[in-house]
Amino acid sequence: MLVGQTAINFAANVVSAAFGLINVIVFTRLFAPAEFGVYVLGAGFATIFSTFLTTWLRLPIMREQARGDGTDIRGIVVPGLLLSGILAPLGYVGALTIGLSSEPAMAAAALALAISLFDTGLDVLRARLFAFTVMKATIVRAAMVSALGVAVSALSHSGALLLVSSTVAYLLAAWVFLGEIWGGAGIRFDRARLLAMARAGIPLTLSLTLLALSGVIDRFIIAHLIDAGAAGKYSAGVDLVRQSLIIPAVSASAAFVPLAVQINANRGREAARHHLDECLEFLLAITLPACLGFAIVSSHIANVVLGPDFRSTAIEVMPIVAVAVIFQIMTYQYLHISFLLSERNSFYLVNTASALAVNLVVSYLLIRQFGAIGAAWGRLAAEMFGFLSALALTRWAFPMPVPYLRLTRVLIATFVMAIVVRSLELVLNLADKDALAVLLAAGIATYLTACWLLNIAKSRSRLTRGLLIVRNALAR
Repeated sequence: MLVGQTAINFAANVVSAAFGLINVIVFTRLFAPAEFGVYVLGAGFATIFSTFLTTWLRLPIMREQARGDGTDIRGIVVPGLLLSGILAPLGYVGALTIGLSSEPAMAAAALALAISLFDTGLDVLRARLFAFTVMKATIVRAAMVSALGVAVSALSHSGALLLVSSTVAYLLAAWVFLGEIWGGAGIRFDRARLLAMARAGIPLTLSLTLLALSGVIDRFIIAHLIDAGAAGKYSAGVDLVRQSLIIPAVSASAAFVPLAVQINANRGREAARHHLDECLEFLLAITLPACLGFAIVSSHIANVVLGPDFRSTAIEVMPIVAVAVIFQIMTYQYLHISFLLSERNSFYLVNTASALAVNLVVSYLLIRQFGAIGAAWGRLAAEMFGFLSALALTRWAFPMPVPYLRLTRVLIATFVMAIVVRSLELVLNLADKDALAVLLAAGIATYLTACWLLNIAKSRSRLTRGLLIVRNALAR
């Protein structure tokens, strides 16, 4: 079930990433760095504000809707969404405060509301294990964001208008799946229940809001210390890395987190630990080779994907950010499950706030000294600190299993792959597109071979079982 759910989520996110890649290719060629900077700053603020608006609703969705015991809290979530929307004017004021002008600020506040509506719906679908519907909704949203963004860029090279197109895309996607997400929900306004949900969700809301802020704080510091154009150049490289590398991890966690909640609720702590033991190996087997491989070939990726004005900055920052993503994924897609299962909501806040403080101080100092590349080093330092502090906190929450023997096999396979890819890059003298084709093929082939030989994440037995199912189906 874990592999099946992950495969569906991964397929959806790969298609979404493909549309995102189209956006990067088009936007970094048609928009000046300053206007692209306006767009990424507005989108970053919208992500922060939408997290602040609706995270208090995500907690009961993850804990109650995901139990699989017939509990349906959608009827109380809908009034909560409407109440959250009342705070939209605060978003406009906040966007002005961070330095956006009036039009981008209004567009960013509207985008935050649209993201809140769509993402809350996806959380409901994930909690109910409707992975195929999540896939359809993710693809539709990605296609609409890309199509409307490209259409707008052909008419006007305005960052504010690009924010508006994204808002419309999110709203249209939410409308298309309105019935599948909310159909049959008995809507009810329960003041006492909503207040209880809000109080329980305060630590997680503050934590995830700070997490969202931590993810984009470096670009706001760059915009403050340098300008929006520099923030746009930096963000193009960083977002390309994160969009490419976090997708597999999010796909896996979207599958195994609801399962972990169900197993812990129905079968107990030890069964949940056994499930998570397998999940960590699976997660690292996906994450580690992708991140290190990306870091090795990042210069070729930047030259192929990004516009000329964005490449030099991206080539400097992308390898550093690729390594930082490893620690980010291990923290937020694995260790934070401990806080969810133990209901230690305050630990989210402690871990995220301390990591944000490190990121803010270190990034500010390094950006002043080294420019945009200092932000990448600051991000790496903050993610490493966040990982170590989260690991320490799990000792007082739900102790997370660490299967050292399994993880050692993953490390061996990854380093063999990295050595092969780096050696080929040094020996061959190919154009960027040809280099990517050769190096990616060699890296994938090497890693898959190592996975088979070492039976990483039970790959040998799972592939054998899959081939047996196919053979029996053909025989019938």
